[in-house]
Amino acid sequence: MIISTRHIKDVVVFDIEGEMRLPLKPTETLHQLVKTQLDQGARKILFNFHDIKYIDSYGVGELVASYISIHDLGGKLKLTGVAGRLELLLKTTDIYKLFDPQPSEKAALKILADR
Repeated sequence: MIISTRHIKDVVVFDIEGEMRLPLKPTETLHQLVKTQLDQGARKILFNFHDIKYIDSYGVGELVASYISIHDLGGKLKLTGVAGRLELLLKTTDIYKLFDPQPSEKAALKILADR
């Protein structure tokens, strides 16, 4: 999994690509990267999943842990690019509505800007 970050005004965008699965060797996790941004004062975060090829329960756990950390600090998390296996996992686990995936980055940024 490759994660890059960029800033659009006061929103931190995480572009995530590859496979979200338990790593074979220690690596920095999505949740750790989110916590670093939160420690630096970020409160609006967008996960861009357009280039995700696979996600397993570990990946869903990273999403939930990130959501909890953001929510506990009064922040907002939005998702975009949710399709395929990720969409199925979120709907099957009944947390799809919790993340409120948006059809485009532009739509997600608009919602985050309104908060």
